Amino acid sequence: MSEFGKVAVLLGGPSSEREVSFMSGKGVLAALREKGVDAHPFDPAERDLWELKREGFARAFIALHGRFGEDGTVQGALETLGIPYTGSGVMASALAMDKWRTKLVWLASGIPTPKYRVADARTDWMRVVAELGLPLVVKPAREGSTIGITKVTKVDHDELSRAYAEAARHDPLVLVEEFVTGQELTASIVNGRALPLIRIEAPQGNYDYHSKYFSEDTKYFCPAGLPEAKEMEIRAMCLRAFEIVGCSGWGRLDLILRPDGTFSILEVNTSPGMTGHSLVPMAAKAAGMSYADLCVEILRGAKCGPPTLASSGGGHVG
Repeated sequence: MSEFGKVAVLLGGPSSEREVSFMSGKGVLAALREKGVDAHPFDPAERDLWELKREGFARAFIALHGRFGEDGTVQGALETLGIPYTGSGVMASALAMDKWRTKLVWLASGIPTPKYRVADARTDWMRVVAELGLPLVVKPAREGSTIGITKVTKVDHDELSRAYAEAARHDPLVLVEEFVTGQELTASIVNGRALPLIRIEAPQGNYDYHSKYFSEDTKYFCPAGLPEAKEMEIRAMCLRAFEIVGCSGWGRLDLILRPDGTFSILEVNTSPGMTGHSLVPMAAKAAGMSYADLCVEILRGAKCGPPTLASSGGGHVG
């Protein structure tokens, strides 16, 4: 593993997902060391990034989540330092972090995604309900790990205004989406390959922060149990949605499959969790790849500079 040189595992960071990032980063660090990689932890919330260059790091594995780590900020800093890093580049990271602008790109490209409205304090909530129906999901446009999200099922006690206020605490840009009923699925992408889908069954159908990272009651099914043709259709569409946003390296897309066979893609994550409950390692295992091998594969895709069409497109399902 000397080909990688000295590797920094970026973990922690200043975002609201700092706790989860530590969980991901520690797992990645142990896996890379198990494989003989000269890997070291590096917390950008406690150290200046320029120290990476001074200390001779040759690559960076980004295990940061949320703002700063997933929105193009740290990617831009690493580009300036000339240090290859894992995951998507500056533009794709910034775009994918913004759920509203991701939707605009997807809708223009024929990618199915739930109907929505951008909300502010003056929004006519009854008009939104008339357009989108109930239930609704109110969410910050630039947060992850379900932080600040509220499902609204009724509107007789100012529920939408309160849900908006909760989302706006995390981000002034707030989306109101139709609630899509169906099977919750996730599609993992690793170096141009769409991995087997995972079906998620959370307690009471509430796949929230606790259910994602700490609950033992959430159930995961991989293979997802879908007909092969539908599985291949969804994986191909998710790979296309990933690449249309400009993403590269690795990531994960979340979606809902309706009972009638149609589906909507909710969002793309460019630095997904790598914890014991995380989904990309689960999909990789189903594809015959261990956690440690997955970490090495992701690290192998580290680059500096925007991806070429050959390196980011032309992926396959398998």
